[in-house]
Amino acid sequence: MDAIALLTGDHNRVRGLFKRFQDAEEAKDKATMQELAPKIFEQLEVHTTIEEEIFYPEVRKAVEKVSDVVAEGFEEHAVAKTLIEEAKAGEPGSEVWVAKMKVLIENVEHHAEEEEKEMFPPLRSSLGADLLVSLGEKMEARKAELGAPTSSDTKNLTKEQLTELAQKQDIPGRSSMSQEELALTVDPRG
Repeated sequence: MDAIALLTGDHNRVRGLFKRFQDAEEAKDKATMQELAPKIFEQLEVHTTIEEEIFYPEVRKAVEKVSDVVAEGFEEHAVAKTLIEEAKAGEPGSEVWVAKMKVLIENVEHHAEEEEKEMFPPLRSSLGADLLVSLGEKMEARKAELGAPTSSDTKNLTKEQLTELAQKQDIPGRSSMSQEELALTVDPRG
């Protein structure tokens, strides 16, 4: 598993959470929104930590043409962290809280799409496979330190089990994912 595959898995996992949140919001299902919000916050907090501590510093040094996207990424993380703190302090289910969650989702979706289109392709072609795997291993270890699930938590699941989890978690693109991609994307906790 390499760093780009790991981060893409994170992006897809949170997209599934976003879809479930948006479906709950549309159905006016406050209980489900309140249940999903802490999961969204946890995923984003872990993801931003591994990007800021490990991924961004390394790729900024290695590939100069992505330094602008990295700088923007740090700023987008700051906005997301502010929105998360404000949502945590707000009244879950309130109009203002739902609005903050919507803005958070829009911000993160933009950020993930930008990384996948503007950052990951030049990194994939410029960085060697060994460096990407090394970064992926460091990021997985840091995720484990933070108490987040890692690919080792899903490595013994069959493709059918992973696909079933991906369906329950509304993971986009799950039908075309390989077993490894599914293992990096699904949350084994459900």
